[in-house]
Amino acid sequence: MNLDHLADALGVFMQQVDPIDLYFWTTPNGWKISIMLEECGLPYRVRPVNLAKGEQFAPAFLKISPNNRMPAIVDPDGPGGAPISVFESGAILQYLGRKCGKFYPQDERARVAVEEWLYWQVGNLGPMAGQAHHFRLHAPEQVPYAIARYTDECNRLYGVMERRLAEQPFLAGSEYTIADMACVGWASRWERQGQSPAQFPHVERWLDTVRARPAVERGMHIWVEEASKVDMRDPGVRAVLFNQRAR
Repeated sequence: MNLDHLADALGVFMQQVDPIDLYFWTTPNGWKISIMLEECGLPYRVRPVNLAKGEQFAPAFLKISPNNRMPAIVDPDGPGGAPISVFESGAILQYLGRKCGKFYPQDERARVAVEEWLYWQVGNLGPMAGQAHHFRLHAPEQVPYAIARYTDECNRLYGVMERRLAEQPFLAGSEYTIADMACVGWASRWERQGQSPAQFPHVERWLDTVRARPAVERGMHIWVEEASKVDMRDPGVRAVLFNQRAR
């Protein structure tokens, strides 16, 4: 490496000294951002938001995430060098992609493809899989119609992925992008959604490929000790998580 390249490398390092604060809980939505931060090599600090205790409703957190949901980030080195907070996982992935110039292409056609599959996850796979998790695992009583409704919809969505991944190695095309990061956590929980990988061999191949990436492995195994202590049978926990009203 010559001196000019060394200076460039040091400049990149010095641009991001203070860590990004990641407001996080152990969920597929939280993993999207921990994976991206790991992939970009950005220093970050995990700020657990204990959903079971209602910490998502704290006034300080609502200033960062007005929808009282995580993940959210605070980047001390935002645009113009001033701090910025970003909520909504899709917006965070796009912001970090622009910041780092990675996994979110600048070419307009390639970017449109990424955004199509990113928004598909945000509007389809995440919400439908989340409802399947709830009615299959956490509802206080079995509701056969709801279980069938969301299990079947997840099956349809896996079929959408299957057809796409039969044609391309990754969701947005030939390259791994934030669209894959957005989907991998949800698709990894196929069993909770009543799905079978054997029915979707191209999805299974994609999952194996993406999960083999070291940054994905690290991002999906962030340890939040409080999360391991949550008892989903506790009526108080269930009230906080599933009986939320406007505050």
